[in-house]
Amino acid sequence: MSNSPMDKAKGKAKEMTGKVTGDRRKEAEGKTDQAKGKAKDAMDRAKGTKDSMGDKD
Repeated sequence: MSNSPMDKAKGKAKEMTGKVTGDRRKEAEGKTDQAKGKAKDAMDRAKGTKDSMGDKD
């Protein structure tokens, strides 16, 4: 299992900090971290689907 929930939480915190302080770069970093977490979730789901299908040769 990946650390995608951590990436998403860290990203949300960065995004909110950026919004409050007016730091657009920090806000963008936060959004990027959240997207990275979502991508990891998608990869984990894809791997799980592949594993559950088994080898059908």
